Amino acid sequence: MKSKLTAVALTAVVVAGTAAATVPASAAPAAPEPARCHTADLKAGFAMGDDAKPEMEQSDKQTQAFIWFTNQSKRTCTLSGFAGVDMVGAQQTDGTWSLARSSKKPVKMTLKQGDTVDFSINLLPVAASTPQKEKFVPAKFLVTPPNETEHFTLTWPFGGQILKQDGATRPATYLNPIGM
Repeated sequence: MKSKLTAVALTAVVVAGTAAATVPASAAPAAPEPARCHTADLKAGFAMGDDAKPEMEQSDKQTQAFIWFTNQSKRTCTLSGFAGVDMVGAQQTDGTWSLARSSKKPVKMTLKQGDTVDFSINLLPVAASTPQKEKFVPAKFLVTPPNETEHFTLTWPFGGQILKQDGATRPATYLNPIGM
């Protein structure tokens, strides 16, 4: 009877030892995730390449402008979500228009030092002959990175005017999340 008990005890030790020896690699401690990017970590601007410029001279369809953020810090950081964008108008009647967000789902973007990511703004241009009260003439964009309170002030470089829908529930001018 003693030998059976010893065999059972040895089996338990072997099974327990085997289980401890087969710890999956995924259970290893993960590297800490980079902190989010702060306004001071970034620089921002409008994408100016020919394929990135909005078609402001036409008024038949939506067009897009792109704003980029570049990580200028010495650390890796993340951005996720929507930037805050307030357009400041050139006409006295324009005021400031806080852009609505699209229904697209944001993704987390990891930016190493020097990496750039952008986001798009859908715009609905109108003809210059459109009555003043129906158009918004962009002058400046106040762009706040996601989850930040400090903004960049960007001068609108493309001219044109946009159908004024700052009170609409589903405006044709709106912004998309970072990275889309």
